[in-house]
Amino acid sequence: MTLKTSDYFRYFPVTPELRRWGLGVTGSGHTRIAAGSSYPREKHPEDHQLDWEHGRVLDALQIVLISSGGGWLETRATGERRVEAGMVFLLLPQTWHRYRPDPKTGWTESWIEVQGPVVDELLHAETFPPATILRVGAIGSGIEEVLESIHRGILQGPNGFQPELSAAALQLLALCSRISQNLARPSQIQRAVSEAERYLGEHHSEPVNVEALAAKLGVSYSQFRRAFRARTGFAPWKYVIHLRLTRARRLLTSSDAILDDIAARVGFSSGFHLSNAFKQAYGESPDKWRRTLMNGHPSI
Repeated sequence: MTLKTSDYFRYFPVTPELRRWGLGVTGSGHTRIAAGSSYPREKHPEDHQLDWEHGRVLDALQIVLISSGGGWLETRATGERRVEAGMVFLLLPQTWHRYRPDPKTGWTESWIEVQGPVVDELLHAETFPPATILRVGAIGSGIEEVLESIHRGILQGPNGFQPELSAAALQLLALCSRISQNLARPSQIQRAVSEAERYLGEHHSEPVNVEALAAKLGVSYSQFRRAFRARTGFAPWKYVIHLRLTRARRLLTSSDAILDDIAARVGFSSGFHLSNAFKQAYGESPDKWRRTLMNGHPSI
């Protein structure tokens, strides 16, 4: 599929709506650079202007798809890399970079800029490590279609913040993350963590021995624990507790079951142990949380 969007670029201010929705599109563009043409073709705002000699540093995250032609991308982490049609690269905030099309071929670039707390969290979690910002397999992954929908919304939609564009931008980030994971065969520890996450999701209400689970998956527990925490944000046992408490909260809101019954259903040995874990996680007892919720003022 080839993008049908006309050439353009726009930048937008950061608004309160962006913070409320978690992320927003603060810039976008689509440009066809013919072979032998100067680059960039148009002059962008001073804080976004790019030239190959000096490079550039941005305050926001940009996603750039090259749908035809080729060229080069360089960052401190990647070094100078060849960019071909069908590749997408992410320009991380506060990171020096430079890129340009090959004068022999030119290229077609389609891009958006995104900002917001969701973006900050993804970057903090190293969802897009600096050494892996260039990814192959963008064409056919859905990235091109999502970018086109964003361009269409900007060019044809109402002025001002559009929540639909925020949703599309989040989808685009998810697609970029997915294709990056397909560049190489997952390692043994990656496969083990993925399998463990699936297993614990299905069996967290049963007795669980996470060290035995790691051994069954063929990895050392210390390595497994580090990798599991990096992927989920929880140590393995804390993840089990998190799943049990999440289910307990659903049962507290949807039934009149007593605490001992809920504890038995989600995997705690007693209502007392459930209550202790609940207080540690949320700062109040399950009964108090349920009463507050029923009165229309949930605190969690």
